[in-house]
Amino acid sequence: MTLTTFALIRHGQTDWNAQRRLQGATDIPLNDVGRGQARDAVDVLSDYEWDAIVSSPLSRAAETASVIADGLGLSVTRHIPALAERSFGPAEGLHAGPELEALRIPGGYRGAESEEDAAARGLGALEALAEEFPARRVLVVAHGTLLRVSLNRAIGRTLHRIDNAVLNLAHYHATKGWHLEYFNGERVVAAAQG
Repeated sequence: MTLTTFALIRHGQTDWNAQRRLQGATDIPLNDVGRGQARDAVDVLSDYEWDAIVSSPLSRAAETASVIADGLGLSVTRHIPALAERSFGPAEGLHAGPELEALRIPGGYRGAESEEDAAARGLGALEALAEEFPARRVLVVAHGTLLRVSLNRAIGRTLHRIDNAVLNLAHYHATKGWHLEYFNGERVVAAAQG
C-alpha cells in the first residue's frame, strides 16, 4: 500500500491572530511569538525524515516553513498558491462584532470564498502532492481555515480550530483515502475517524 504522509502545519502566530482579527488572504507577517512557535515545532518534526517541505506563498506560512526547514537542515521545495488561506473578502481585518456580523451569510461572509471551494482547492493541492511524492513524507505549512476545511472533507467529520505550529499528521492512499493520525499534536482515536 502506497501511503504519502503529510505533516500539516498551520503557520505561527501573527499580530492579527493575537488581536483575534479575521486574517484570510491578507498577507500579515509572523510576530516574534510566531517565530518562536516555528522554532519549537522543529523538535516534534525532527522525529521524522521529510522528503519535501512546501508552503503557502503568504509570508506568515512561508516564513514558518523557512524557520522549520532551517531547523531541520532542509530547504523549502516551493510555495504553492493553492495552499493560500481562504479569502474572507471584506470581512478580513475585522474583529467579532456588529461590523463582522453584518457581512455574515450562510456558510461564511459576503464576498468571501466559499468553504466548499476552499476545501476543494486545499484538498486538490494535497492530493496533487501525494501523486508527486508517492510513499514519501511531505511537510506542508499553510493556514488554519484552509487546513481545517480540507481535513473535514478528507476524513468526513468536523474538526475545530487548528492551533499555530503544531503537528497534524495525515496519511493519504489513492484508493483508501485519508487517515488522520495526529490533530493539534494529539493522537486521534481510531473510532473517531470518518
